Amino acid sequence: MKFFTRFLEGIWIALGIALGLWLLRALLPDLFPVRGPGAGDPVVVVADSLSLGSSRVTGSLITAAVARVEPAVVGINVTQVQRRVERSPYSDPFLRLFFPDRVVERPVENMGTGFILTSDGIVVTNEHVVEHATQILVTLPDGRAEQAELLVSDHLSDLAMLRMKGSDYPTVALGNSDSLIIGEWVIALGNPYGLFADSRPSVTVGVVSAKGRNFGLNDNNRIYKDMIQTDAAINPGNSGGPLVNVRGEVIAVNTMIYSENGGSVGLGFAIPVNRIVSIVNDLLTQGFVNRDVWTGINIMDLTPADLRRLGFPGSAGVRVVSLIQESPAAQAGLRKDDVILRINGKLVDNVSRARQILVEEDIKVGDRIVLEVFRGGQVLTIALSAEAGSQGRDG
Repeated sequence: MKFFTRFLEGIWIALGIALGLWLLRALLPDLFPVRGPGAGDPVVVVADSLSLGSSRVTGSLITAAVARVEPAVVGINVTQVQRRVERSPYSDPFLRLFFPDRVVERPVENMGTGFILTSDGIVVTNEHVVEHATQILVTLPDGRAEQAELLVSDHLSDLAMLRMKGSDYPTVALGNSDSLIIGEWVIALGNPYGLFADSRPSVTVGVVSAKGRNFGLNDNNRIYKDMIQTDAAINPGNSGGPLVNVRGEVIAVNTMIYSENGGSVGLGFAIPVNRIVSIVNDLLTQGFVNRDVWTGINIMDLTPADLRRLGFPGSAGVRVVSLIQESPAAQAGLRKDDVILRINGKLVDNVSRARQILVEEDIKVGDRIVLEVFRGGQVLTIALSAEAGSQGRDG
């Protein structure tokens, strides 16, 4: 009898557990509305390309862009002559006749990067990469090593073109640097620390951090204007290499970094391709960049008498003293006694500053100059085109 009672108790306990499990399964979706895997579905799955979002898409764009531009990116190895003056150890004039100061020359190696612009072997790079070069060796990603010569260069803009012998070279496609958006992905290709020895350029990725960075005239007498800032790693040896967009189009030339130790800290700067195209066209068609510009304006610093007579409320600016008839300034509508306040958006304090701005802006023949002027109590904007200068012209 006791055995039969225990048997019934066991059955009821089993039924209770089964009923509890059934209720738990029925109520669980309502209490915790999480969709579980269906029949036959694995519990753990690997995310596909869609669930990875834009990172997979961006990665494929970058690799495609690199594949497009890489064949035309070259390493540049340069032998340069470094000159230094050794001072005479003697201060006595007589002894200095026999032991004067002397110039000592020694060869040094330098390296950089470039890209092939035309199929007949014209390479674009930075001028500082090939300055004072006695020998230039260009290495292509396909393993070829070609001797090159300096075709033409422009020191102020820090751009140079080399020529390799031969034809049917791979070339780059050029983009539009004016259409760049801050935050846009960019790719830097180059030869950092001479690592191009394996024939393949190094690739780093970043974004456009800023546009329009201006550094004016530096100690090396170079003008860096409208520079593109990027956090893509740029190191020694990358100079002259391309900065490209995700379509594989060159949008700038990697040129310099801000760094305390010489390595990349995410502050790289590149010359925009639209500026490069303008300078390259000048170099190829006329062999130089024509900065001998003429506007037809004569200006003077403002005097207290000028301020009273013109009713000018400020103190910074320059007065237009005279205009040459049919000059670019006259044709643009500038008048005598106009007070020039800004040139291309930069504040003009005096005549010296006005001239300095024209240098900093690297004004070339054909460039547009935008003036902000005070006239009769109003501030006007006047744009003119710089024409080629000639001896005897003023302004």
